[in-house]
Amino acid sequence: MTSLPADPSAPLGEDDRDSAVRRLQEAYAEGHVPHEEMDGLLHQVLTATTHGELAAALASLPAEKPAGTSTIAAAGGRITRRGEWRVPRTLRVASAYGSVRLDLSRAVFEHPVVDIELEVGTGSARITVPRDAVVDLDALRTGWKDSRYKPRRPSRPGGPTIRISGVMGFGRLTIRHARR
Repeated sequence: MTSLPADPSAPLGEDDRDSAVRRLQEAYAEGHVPHEEMDGLLHQVLTATTHGELAAALASLPAEKPAGTSTIAAAGGRITRRGEWRVPRTLRVASAYGSVRLDLSRAVFEHPVVDIELEVGTGSARITVPRDAVVDLDALRTGWKDSRYKPRRPSRPGGPTIRISGVMGFGRLTIRHARR
């Protein structure tokens, strides 16, 4: 739950509820929530239907830690991330010219929703996502070539949601799901 809308009667999305549960679990693990209160707060979070109800359930928790944001940038050449690496809540990738290769298939996701902001000028980008990931490309603008992505039904529930936004100039974005 990154921020609450101005209207407390706005309905909750599953991402909001998942983030609230994770925040409650973190507060419990850090000792901010007594064992006796955990079940009641968890029930409030899971049964909340609006942002106002969710805010009331989380009101006694300490302030939320700021979400992690990382930036990877290069004027030219290749930007590559693969293997086991921690994916921040927001990842900004900027390349004036050159290619971008992000392999998220073995990456560690600490957040149920990850935002990848691309700013690629004249290079291509290839992103490999986990097999059970859900990919959202609605906020991505492409200039010269369309993106290549065939959505697939997640093989098991609970995979991360990866929202890709930004601008692809003269290159193509290719997204594929890992095979294993």
